[in-house]
Amino acid sequence: MQKKILGWRCGNRCAIPECRKELIIDRTENDCESIIGEMAHIKGEKQDSARYDPNMTDIERNSHQNLIILCRDHHKTIDNQPNTYTVEKLYEIKRLHESWIKESTGKRVIDITFAELNIVTKYLISNQPVPSESYVIISPRDKIKKNKLSSETERLITMGIIQVRQVTDFIDKFPDIEFGDRLKQGFVLEYNRLRNENQISGDDLFDGLFDFASGKSNDFKVRAAGLAVLVYLFEACEVFEK
Repeated sequence: MQKKILGWRCGNRCAIPECRKELIIDRTENDCESIIGEMAHIKGEKQDSARYDPNMTDIERNSHQNLIILCRDHHKTIDNQPNTYTVEKLYEIKRLHESWIKESTGKRVIDITFAELNIVTKYLISNQPVPSESYVIISPRDKIKKNKLSSETERLITMGIIQVRQVTDFIDKFPDIEFGDRLKQGFVLEYNRLRNENQISGDDLFDGLFDFASGKSNDFKVRAAGLAVLVYLFEACEVFEK
């Protein structure tokens, strides 16, 4: 689960600012997608590893807080140059990269069209039965507070709200009259899976649903469309609050 949380937040790009290389190569007609990124430990995993901290437990050492996603070249670089890439520097690189991913996604929200919404909703539709759980309607601000979402996630939600009306129009104009219900169904099922099977909540749960909505896309405009769909459902109380 720690690796998944890390992946959700990295935007599928190398965290080194001068690189930010895309780390997932799209699938082809004959093959599945190719993941070319590598997970690196900020404080080393083994005693002979760069930046090893003997005072850490194995759980702390392998938690997403101590991991960073890099391309192969920069993974090797940070381990070969531990005096340049110190623990403090890597934590800062990780923090800035995750913030950059969110900021870059938010900046593209205003640009999304029906074309991007069509891309992100295609695979979200499922034929499984709708869960019987009911969802209580409360305001987005109250929901943010009740689900203990951070100010950073609240800011991302605020960005996504800009395009909620367009998502509504897209769903209303879709030829399949059951499209909206099946879209909600897919999200509720994923929400329940993440919450019940993986035992996550708060920002981790939001990031997991965001990753699900954007289909792990490297394209910030597609990611922005995924955010808009997620916020549409967040505002409609189909996910997060029951």
